[in-house]
Formats: sequence, structure tokens, C-alpha cells
Amino acid sequence: MFAVKSHAAHRFWGHFGGTDLGTWGHRMLTDAACRNAPAREKPYKLSDAQGLYLYVLPSGFKSWRWKYRFGGKEKRMVFGPYPTVTLAKARQLRETAARALLDGIDPSVAKRQRAAEQTALVGSTFETIAREWHESQKALWSKRHAALVMSSFEGDVFPKIGKLPIAAITTPLVLEVLKPIEARGAVETAHRVRQRISEVFARAIGAGIASADPAAVTKSAMSKKTKGKFPAVRTVQMARTVLAKAEDKAGHPLTKLASRLLALTAVRSATLRMAERAEFEDLDGPAPIWRVPAPKMKLGVERKRDEAFEFIVPLSRQAVETVKVAIAFSGKDAKGYIFRSLRSALRPISDSTLSKAYREAGFSGVHVPHGWRSSFSTIMNERVKEQGRGDDRAIIDLMLAHIPAGVEADYNRAAYMPRRRELAQEWADLLTDGLAPPATLIEGARR
Repeated sequence: MFAVKSHAAHRFWGHFGGTDLGTWGHRMLTDAACRNAPAREKPYKLSDAQGLYLYVLPSGFKSWRWKYRFGGKEKRMVFGPYPTVTLAKARQLRETAARALLDGIDPSVAKRQRAAEQTALVGSTFETIAREWHESQKALWSKRHAALVMSSFEGDVFPKIGKLPIAAITTPLVLEVLKPIEARGAVETAHRVRQRISEVFARAIGAGIASADPAAVTKSAMSKKTKGKFPAVRTVQMARTVLAKAEDKAGHPLTKLASRLLALTAVRSATLRMAERAEFEDLDGPAPIWRVPAPKMKLGVERKRDEAFEFIVPLSRQAVETVKVAIAFSGKDAKGYIFRSLRSALRPISDSTLSKAYREAGFSGVHVPHGWRSSFSTIMNERVKEQGRGDDRAIIDLMLAHIPAGVEADYNRAAYMPRRRELAQEWADLLTDGLAPPATLIEGARR
């Protein structure tokens, strides 16, 4: 071993200080030597120790490189440019890589993996991953459902966490999304949104972008979902009271008209919200109908794609009048939603608009928009039973678009239509007795 000064300190790789001599007889580099290394006609190396060297190009560019062997093959690894990567930092990087080598890991491969992970993280906001997840699921959904899912993301989720890196989102941040949805009374919607957020995180975890699902543990902090049937009034008198009080409260005319038509037709609230002008036919004729496209019905994916599963709603005189007033108030765009959002004519009213109207009218826990289906079924079934018209019970089920097992696709298109129309008119006469005409709901309103 070469002689060195007695005060020299032993280094990690067996090199000695003082004279900057290495154990193999060559001097270790100094920062001054690196800084003053001149450019030459050809590239050259300035060796440090244990395979580390400074590579100098004719342009004067200098970079740290390390030569090592893995699997019996000689390999090289670049640590970065000098002086951005200092001499001390280069030695530290060499030692870290050497330790990986001792563990049987190729440090070059590990470096590329880390780089790939960083690349994946760049631009990996929640919105980016959510849209990728949505795109991957569209083939499994109807067009309407896909639009509803994206609408809930754009309305409730993206404004809060959309632009955040998905790996940085925490449970409290997810709750900041869910709590306002609950606060407006849409508890079921909040739970659906939570589930969708979890599915987005599952995709991110699978891609190595996130390591955990912060939405999973929020379930216990949320309000419990309503079990069983939706709250609904059971008598004609209470049904009239719900409509009268909801219409008497201050509110937007379209909300009141939507409430009236929902009660008259007993369709699902989502079907009502998505109603378009072109779906209503023969409004001035003897047999007015609302032709609901199959994609807007509560059906399996395959049936939603089958036009045979469209649903026809016979309209009473009161329903026709309500539709006409709503169309006139909404505007002349035949392609737009009749019950459009107050914020955008291109979107329907939200699923919480009518719920809020009923709560503010004092019917929280008593009646909800979806409850009109139950009210219609209960009241009309009791009436036909009292009148000895037991066969009408099956027709009432058809009017609610309930699909009996084994029934063919065309069961709901025109079956029992004359009797369905009579029942619809009977229900409308009962419900609107004493209520003001629909036109009065827009008096004094400003568009």
C-alpha cells in the first residue's frame, strides 16, 4: 500500500485524504481539478475512484459517470452534469448505487423505474385520471348514465379536487367534496359520488400513481343512506297539500312546473329532469303522449340500446297544459331540456332541486320527488280495489314502467293504452282539484 501522511483519515471506499491518493495509487479528484479541467480535441475521463469518473467533451460539457459490472457485464451509469452535480454529490450517488448493487439490484434499471414513476406523476391530477376511468367504463354504460356520471364529476368533484395531484388527495379533501352534496339533501348521490371517487383511485393505484384510496374510509363519516321505500304521502288530500305548499313557496317557475308534471305522470325524477321538447307528441291532438327513449329508462344496458324499450306515457289534460307552459317558458330551442338548469340551458335541473323545494315547503322525511310513484300506486290501487276493478292493478304497474319477468320488449309501448289514458286522467283530476292552473306558476317571473 502506498505511503500516506500519518494524519490521513480512511474513507468509505478505502481512499485516503491529505494527498488525495487512492488505495490503488492514483490521486482522487478535487473540486478544483474538476472545475479547471479543459476541453480537448477528443472526449476524455478524469478518474476519481471505484469506477467514478468525470467525462469531459470537446464542447467543455462535463458529466459524472460510473462504471460497474452487473451479471458479468460491464455497464455505465450517468449521475448528471458538473457542476450541477458536485464532486461530493457524485460520490454520494456512487455509494448509493453501489449499495443497490450489493443487494443484487441493477442501479441503472432502478433509476429508469424511478424516472418512469416521476413521468407518470406529471399531469396525474384527479381530473385526468377520472376522465380516463370514465372513458374506460363508457362501453358498459348507457349514454345517459355516462353523461350523468360526468355531470356529477364536473359539478361536484372537479371544482374541489380536480386540479390536485391524485397522490396528494387526502380523506379530509374527499369529505370536502361529499359534505356539500349531503347538505343539499342528496345523500344517495353523495354515496354514489364517493363510490366513483374510490373507483378512480383504484385505477390510479393500479397504475402506480397512488398508493391508497382516501375515499374508502369516508363512508363511516357520511350520513346513512335511506333504506326501504322513499318517503311519500298516501292520501289524495296530502298529495294536493304537497303540491300546493311547494308551489306557494318562493322559487323558480320551472321548478314548480317540474314538480307538477312529476306528480301528474309519476315518472322517475331522472326521466322528468332529462325531458326534451321533441319527446312530447300530439299535444294539441286527441291522444297526447310523452315518448321516453329507452336510454332514459331504468333498464339494463342492452335494453337501453334497444329502441323497442322506449316508454310511452299517456298525458292527461292537466299534464298537457303543464308541458305547454314549461316549453313556452324554457324557450324555442326544440333540442334543449324543458326543465333546464338555471346556470346553463344546456343542462337539466339538478337531482336535488325538487328535493330542496319539498324540504323548504316543510315535507322533509314526509315526501320526496321519487315518492310520487309510490303515492300514485298506493292511491290508485286503493281506488280500483274499492271500485272492484282488480284487473287495473297490473295496468297501474305498467304505467310505472315496471317490467314483469318474461314480458316481451313491446309490452310497454301501447298495451292497454286506452285504459292507461283513463287512469292518468282520473289521477290528474284527483290531484289537481283546487290547484291553480299551471300558467299562474310563472306569473311575474323573469327569465
